[in-house]
Amino acid sequence: MTRYGSSPWLDEFPRSRVPAYPSYRGASTVDVVVVGGGLTGCATAYALSASGISTVLLEAEKIGRGSTAFSTGWIADDPGAPFAAIEKALGLRSARRAWQAWRRAALDFSALVRRLDLKCHLEARGTATIAATPEQLARIRKEQKSRTGAGIETPFLTARQSKAETAIESVGAIRGRDGATLDPYRACVGLASAAIERGTAIFEKSEVRRITFTRKHADVHTAAGKIRARKVVIAIGFPTATLFGSLARHFWFHSRFAVQTEAVPAKIRQHLGRAATVVRDSAVPPHVLLRVGDDRLLVAGADGEMTPPRQRERTIVQRTGQLMYELSTLYPDVSGIQPAYGWATEYARTADGLPYIGAHRNFPHHLFAFGDASAGVTGAFLASRILLRQVSGEMDPADEVFGFHR
Repeated sequence: MTRYGSSPWLDEFPRSRVPAYPSYRGASTVDVVVVGGGLTGCATAYALSASGISTVLLEAEKIGRGSTAFSTGWIADDPGAPFAAIEKALGLRSARRAWQAWRRAALDFSALVRRLDLKCHLEARGTATIAATPEQLARIRKEQKSRTGAGIETPFLTARQSKAETAIESVGAIRGRDGATLDPYRACVGLASAAIERGTAIFEKSEVRRITFTRKHADVHTAAGKIRARKVVIAIGFPTATLFGSLARHFWFHSRFAVQTEAVPAKIRQHLGRAATVVRDSAVPPHVLLRVGDDRLLVAGADGEMTPPRQRERTIVQRTGQLMYELSTLYPDVSGIQPAYGWATEYARTADGLPYIGAHRNFPHHLFAFGDASAGVTGAFLASRILLRQVSGEMDPADEVFGFHR
């Protein structure tokens, strides 16, 4: 039976090992307060505390159980938005910097997972972005030309090579080499534990009610306490009605849907291409297809405007069926395989497709990580590095491409 609105990453994690943290009470002073306990917040807390910066992390609910638990777990080596479109919007140098930063973040994220020995099923994965029609082929050829012209290696796969890689009929594809996949909830819990070992204090069920600031500091208020800080990092994904609603004008709000199948029999798996390849098609919006474990498929896509809460359950059921049908058009052999999970996650998208990471002139002492619209989790690690540099006052000029001023 399909579990709608549930996360396989959460269901497969032993309940006896789910961490629990206290709620925040009282008053204290630290260097940085991180608001949000998903992958971005936990990665940032780890980066800050590992650099000797006193840090408190506040999570309104439970660590890792928001959008992180409903992500794909794909460490993509590009930001998802077309290079040519970003070059047109921001210029060649900015587009090149964005791509280089994203690829470096993908490699460094995997390296950190290995160095910390996080038990989150990390596996190196390449990517094949396929074209199904001549029109789509023209688009990916243009994309390849733009990337290679900027010095970004982007191999092209012929129709025969693409089918050998993906087992999908296509007219060509472009390849990415430096991605990976992992269990995002386990990675988040592991980063939270690593942050605590470096000195971070983590509090759950500690919703931030308001943030006030003066010329010298910010005060973060919860229901039962207050924390004074030099900087406040906001890692909640996008502005909400209660926090930073004035910034909503920078974003378009969407829902992305995902399905994980029941186990696929071994005989059928032989016709599904290489397990080490993540497949992304050229539809608008695109689908992302990856192998989970040895025998399950995960497909994400069917993006649309953010679903109102009252329609959420019905929409998830409808989009689960849609995604299973679309999966069967890519892999006819999976017809009859049932979806084990169907879920949705909300995200905000900027005009150019790159997230906003850093300061905003209207909010002194604040740093934001908003608007990662990619289908992967690389942006969480990228944000943690940029935010660390901004807290430390060691800005990299390449970070400017992700700033609110663009």
